[in-house]
Amino acid sequence: MSAKDIKFDVAARDGMRAGVDALANAVKVTLGPKGRNVIIEKSFGPPQVTKDGVTVAKEITLEDKIQNLGAQMVKEVASKTADIAGDGTTTATVLAQAIISQGHKNVAAGANPMDLKRGIDKAVAVVVENLRSQSQEVGDNNQKVEQVATISANNDPAIGALIAQAMAKVKKEGVITVEEAKGTETYVDVVEGMQFDRGYLSAYFVTNTEKMVADLDHPFILIYDKKISSMKELLPVLEPVAQTGKPLLIIAEDVDGEALGTLVVNKIRGALKIAAVKAPGFGDRRKAMLEDIAILTGGTLISEERGFKLENATMDMLGTAEKITIDKDNTTIVNGAGSTEDIQGRVHQIKAQIETTTSDYDREKLQERLAKLAGGVAVLYVGAASEVEMKEKKDRVDDAL
Repeated sequence: MSAKDIKFDVAARDGMRAGVDALANAVKVTLGPKGRNVIIEKSFGPPQVTKDGVTVAKEITLEDKIQNLGAQMVKEVASKTADIAGDGTTTATVLAQAIISQGHKNVAAGANPMDLKRGIDKAVAVVVENLRSQSQEVGDNNQKVEQVATISANNDPAIGALIAQAMAKVKKEGVITVEEAKGTETYVDVVEGMQFDRGYLSAYFVTNTEKMVADLDHPFILIYDKKISSMKELLPVLEPVAQTGKPLLIIAEDVDGEALGTLVVNKIRGALKIAAVKAPGFGDRRKAMLEDIAILTGGTLISEERGFKLENATMDMLGTAEKITIDKDNTTIVNGAGSTEDIQGRVHQIKAQIETTTSDYDREKLQERLAKLAGGVAVLYVGAASEVEMKEKKDRVDDAL
C-alpha cells in the first residue's frame, strides 16, 4: 500500500483551493454565448476544440496530489450538472469556485466552518426558490425554443433553427439524436413511426427493386425471441395468414436454414407476401425492445419464458400495423395497432426506469425506446469541413439540446 501524504488546516485548504482555481480558470473562459473555445491535446488523432465546460473539466488532472483533490471535487460539480441539467456546467463550476474562495476567506477570518456550511445551504434554498419564481415555461413556443438553443450553441442561429425544427416535429416525448454527416451540410431528418436498425434477411424479400425496399401494407407481425430454423415451427401461423392474403413480417433472433429458404421460395413464387428481419438489440435489451414492438402493434411476444411456444402460436398473437418499410439496414413500423392505454402504460414504465438508472448509456437507450413508442426520433446530422470542426460543432449542438 502506498504511503499517504497527510495535510491539515491552512496547508490543506490552500492546496485544494489552488487546484479548484486551476480547473475553474480553464473552464470559465467558455462561459456564456460569447465564451471562447479551449483546445485539448489528444494522445491519438487531431486536437479537440470545444466550448463545453464539462468536456474541458474532464480532461484536467493535476500533478500535485492535494491540488488534484480540489480539481476533482469541482469536476464532480460539472459532471453532475451535465447529468441532471444537460448544460450550465461552466456556470456551476464558476459558482463552486466563488463559494470555495469566499468560504476560505471567512474560515481564515475565524468563522466556524460548519456554521458557514449551514448558512450556504440556507442561501442556496432561497436562491433556487427565487430563480424558480423568475423562470418561464418554454412549452411548445417554437420561437422560445429557437432562442434558447441559439444561446446554448454559442449564438449560432443556424443550429438554433434546426433544433427548433426538430423539436416541433418530435415534441417533448421525442428524442433528438446527433450524428456526424458525411458532407459539410447540417440538416435534420425525422423518422415517422418506430424504426430499428435491422434490415431484411434476404434481398429476395424486396417488393420495390428500384429502391431496394420491402413495403408491406397492413401486415401481420410475428414477434419471437428465439432463432427459427425449421419450417415446421412456422406452419401453424403461416397457413391461416396465407388464407387472409395479407403480408406477414417475422421478427425473430434469426431466421436461417430450411425456414429462410422455404420463405424465400414461397415469396418468389408469389404464394406468400412475406419478409423476415432480425430482432433489434442484444440480451435483455432485445427482449425489452421486442416487448415494445408487441405493445405498439397489439401483438404478443412469443417467448418460452412466458409459456408461449412458436408451434402453438395463433392469429390473435400477431400484431398489425398500417405499413412497414424495410431496407437493407432499417425496419420502420408506421401506425401500429396497439391500444393507446397499453402504449401509455409502457411509456410510464420506461420513464420510471429512466428516473432510477445511474448509467448514462442505459439512460440514452431507454430514452431512444421511449421516443420510438411515444413521440418519434429526429436525427440532427452535423456537417463540417474537417474532423476538428465537426467535433467542436457537435459539442455545441449537444449543449443546445
